[in-house]
Order: sequence, then structure tokens, then C-alpha cells
Amino acid sequence: MKKETIKQVKAVYKIESECVAEMEKYFDEESFSKAVDLLKNAERIGTCGCGHSGIICQHFAHLLCCIEQPARFISPAEAVHGATGFLQKGDVMVFASRGGKTKELLPILDICKKKGVKVITVTENFESPLAIGADVVLKQYVNRETDKYNSQGTTSTTALCVIFHTLQTALIEETGFLNEQFAVIHPGGAVGERLNKKGL
Repeated sequence: MKKETIKQVKAVYKIESECVAEMEKYFDEESFSKAVDLLKNAERIGTCGCGHSGIICQHFAHLLCCIEQPARFISPAEAVHGATGFLQKGDVMVFASRGGKTKELLPILDICKKKGVKVITVTENFESPLAIGADVVLKQYVNRETDKYNSQGTTSTTALCVIFHTLQTALIEETGFLNEQFAVIHPGGAVGERLNKKGL
């Protein structure tokens, strides 16, 4: 590989680690606590985003299911064709949009408001429509993307992942979720074998 390629590759570690280190400065305990309470008390949780944000929202929905908080990723395309019927009054929708203006998500926000579904938005832009229309807003801090053009969804997806990981960590504590419960729903693979050994 070219020397410049190696230089750019090694910079990825620095860029992303600096982003994660800086994120704690933007942690708002009050907003975070409200988000956790909404998620903890919801019968159902939807997650929704486009592109890279949507992929990380799928990850979050799976994380929630792993701690027995019923959730599903709702595709923005399917959401406006009936899939929002999954959510009922008092349930929660989690939107992820770095800019908070993703056009595909705005009609879904309107549906949530009409149905009495609570909204959590993760975004950089607190002045955006998705932030203004939310019940709780969580700050997504991103220093820069890792590519030289600062345009690919790289560091931003890492930052979003960390926020979702903090929410799952909090929910484990606040709901009293036990590893024995995880053993029941995750018997597969090496993790399942370890979880289901005697003396868990």
C-alpha cells in the first residue's frame, strides 16, 4: 500500500477514539434518565433511521430484544405503508438522524404524534424538526468522519452505537434484567453454550 494509505488508515483509530472520549462531555443526565424511563415503561419500542443510522437502529432493536424489551426496526419505507400500526399509545419510537432533518422520517414523526407514541430523537441538531418534535432529545456528537473527505458514515455510526449501548446498559440496571434470562433466549452459539453451563 501507499504510505499515504497507511497514514489515513492509522488516523482512523485516533479520530474515532477521540470522538468517543469527547462524547461524555455532552452527556445530559436529565435527558438520558427521561429516555431510559420511557424505554423501560414502553410495551413496544420502534427504532427508525435511514442509511447508516438505520443500520445502527436495527442493531439497537436487537439489543433491546436481548434484554426482553420488545422492539423492532421499522423501515422508513414501510412505516408510511402501515408498519407504524405496530406502535400504540404510550409506546416509544426512537429516531436517529445526525442532522435531524431526514425527510423520510418527518411523516413518521407526525404519525407518532397522532397516535400518542412517545418520541426519542438522537441527533446533533437540537433545532431540527426531529428534535423539536421529540419528547426527549439525546445529543450525538461527531468530531469528523474517518475518510479524507469527511463524508462517509463512519465515526457518526460509532457515536450512535455508543449512545445505544449506554441506553441498553442503563436498562439492564433499571429493569433488573438477569443473565439467567439471557441464557433462556440465547441458547445458540458459543455465547449460548457459555451462558447455559451449570453454575451460571
